Amino acid sequence: MRTFVHGAARWEVAVPRRPGRVAGVSMAGFRVGDLDALRMVPHPAVTLLLEFGSGSPVLDHAAGRQGGSVVAGPGFGTGGTVWARGENVECVQVRLSPLVARAVLGVSPAELDGAAVALDDLWGRESSRLLERLGDVSSWEDRFALTEMLLARRYEAGARVDPEVARAWELIVGGRGLARIDGLAAEVGWSRKRLWSRFRDQIGLPPKRAARLVRFDHAAHRLVAGEGAAGVAAEMGYADQSHLHREVMGFTGVTPATVAGEAFLAVDDLAWPTEFTARERSLDSGLVVPDSLG
Repeated sequence: MRTFVHGAARWEVAVPRRPGRVAGVSMAGFRVGDLDALRMVPHPAVTLLLEFGSGSPVLDHAAGRQGGSVVAGPGFGTGGTVWARGENVECVQVRLSPLVARAVLGVSPAELDGAAVALDDLWGRESSRLLERLGDVSSWEDRFALTEMLLARRYEAGARVDPEVARAWELIVGGRGLARIDGLAAEVGWSRKRLWSRFRDQIGLPPKRAARLVRFDHAAHRLVAGEGAAGVAAEMGYADQSHLHREVMGFTGVTPATVAGEAFLAVDDLAWPTEFTARERSLDSGLVVPDSLG
């Protein structure tokens, strides 16, 4: 495991040693003794939080306080109104690409409506059995294997997104949120109305909102990497630095200078080494990124 210290919180972080069986699924394990007011920064994925320890993690948000294992839709935490707190937290966190989320969850991400839902409400006894087994084993690799086994089984039995919707999402992600949204329908050979309806239902966000979220995610991680706001704004296609400021404020409730220090983003270098922070920062900034964590 690797450790990450942010303020008074000391994180122990583990990731799988090998790539998973299902593309679009990534996992990390966390152990945090004192989790005090962690802002949940929006991410362009569906998030599963599998809490199996004896701790007391909770999410504070507009709808109240929520404990236990949850699933949250893309963009969860928008507005900076969701905070995670707790003591002696142990969990496996899973990020699902929207392309596989519907199959794994058994419902469309759109039904989450950007909120957090108790995992038991979606999976019932299947969720309880997984959490019990996660608590019974002692190694993170065993926990990852148990989690992956269930996710792969559900994915194989689940409904796929339409190829046209998948292509539109891939264009948005591949273009770091800068793809011409008006051109997506023509690119996939559908009418705009049909694509917008299917995309919203199967991905969980309308295309324009999805592109804004993807672009924000890249911009936020560049800010965490130490890049200046003016340069990030120019490279990420914002009209100017004020435009970037408004977008960051809209997604997080804080300024670009503040979001650069958010632990939820800073821990990504350890927890998600195959995502943007490892893949691109190492090229852009000459940083050495760990290959894997034990």
